[in-house]
Amino acid sequence: MRRQVLVFISILSLSSVFGQVSYSIPEEMAKGSLVGNVAQDLGLDVKRLRLGNARVYSGDSREYIELNSERGVLLIKERIDREALCGDTTPCAVHFQIVSENPMEFYSVTVEITDINDNAPSFEKSDIQFIISESAVVGSKFDLERAVDLDVGINSLQSYVLKPSDIFLIKLHNQADGKKNVEMVLQKPLDREKDEIISLALTALDGGEPQMSGTMQIIITVLDVNDNAPVFTQPIYKGTVAENAAKGTIVTTVSASDADNGLNGKITYSITNTLDDVRHVFDVNEDSGEVRLTGHLDYEKKRNFQINVRARDNGWLTDTCKVIVDVVDINDNEPTIVIMSKSAIISENANINTVVTMFNVQDPDSGENGKVQCFINDNIPFVLKSTSNNFHNLVTDSDLDRERASEYNITVTCSDEGV
Repeated sequence: MRRQVLVFISILSLSSVFGQVSYSIPEEMAKGSLVGNVAQDLGLDVKRLRLGNARVYSGDSREYIELNSERGVLLIKERIDREALCGDTTPCAVHFQIVSENPMEFYSVTVEITDINDNAPSFEKSDIQFIISESAVVGSKFDLERAVDLDVGINSLQSYVLKPSDIFLIKLHNQADGKKNVEMVLQKPLDREKDEIISLALTALDGGEPQMSGTMQIIITVLDVNDNAPVFTQPIYKGTVAENAAKGTIVTTVSASDADNGLNGKITYSITNTLDDVRHVFDVNEDSGEVRLTGHLDYEKKRNFQINVRARDNGWLTDTCKVIVDVVDINDNEPTIVIMSKSAIISENANINTVVTMFNVQDPDSGENGKVQCFINDNIPFVLKSTSNNFHNLVTDSDLDRERASEYNITVTCSDEGV
């Protein structure tokens, strides 16, 4: 069923002029800080901005930047935290328009927000414990909780240091999402009679100036037996799930085997993702390996997930795999019409193509579900024209005659192409 939004629009004789300008600023600038001289950069008269009631239009987004029409400059209206605004997406930018009237003019502004090193790497836990058999062979791997640094680029997490490093060493594995999985690798045999408890410090370092770090303690208890680690049947599992899937939906099932017998071969599954939303959305059955949906999905906010699953036996030997889950979009958003400027009066001698109303149409769905078409009622001297992405003007299409028709009631209908 096609969804429609109806809006009744009145009319004013206006014209539109378009331009665009871009700026780049660091995050965390103080309120009132200068972003740029937009009047100068667009070649505008400051008096024109003031008399035209120039203002910032940001649609549904939060207004971080304001226009000082007396000076023709853009200023920080609200402190911008790049991590809160964009997460790990780069480049990070805010987009808005400057709209003025009499005549109507419309300018696009893009402000890129660059990262500063204001976050240190951190671990979810301050310490972690392992119980490892002294029969563990050299080269045995033990996956560790990786640190998280909300900064990006050189300011993000760059390296790990393990001390002391005479028994274990650190090995990193690059992932498709740009992160690095961390493994602790045994490089010489354990001797319980010599060292029953081993204490290590894992430090995560970023590349910023000054450099920042976070540390997690690793406590290892050395035991006997258990000389086989679990092994997953495949390193990567994939699944798809509709964004409106019910809680409890099985996405996929992971499986690992262990050559040991009895309790030493019993495998427990768990999700190891830290400091993100995966564990709030998915769960894995610790016995069967079934990965189930436990939270709410929204394709418009997140289109895929990477779930890190660990298989661990009773001797604390482990293996890991990845579960890639793609979210399937459904048509759950209707188009939204936002009036940018309008008026109720127009002269009968207005020129053809006079702009009377300017509006923006938004539909966050993807593909056909988010493709929107707009039209107006027939047999009226007006027509819709698209100016740029999802921006439309209602303009005169022929001469007006007040004696023939003193007013018009115009209906704009916008529909997406989804089902």
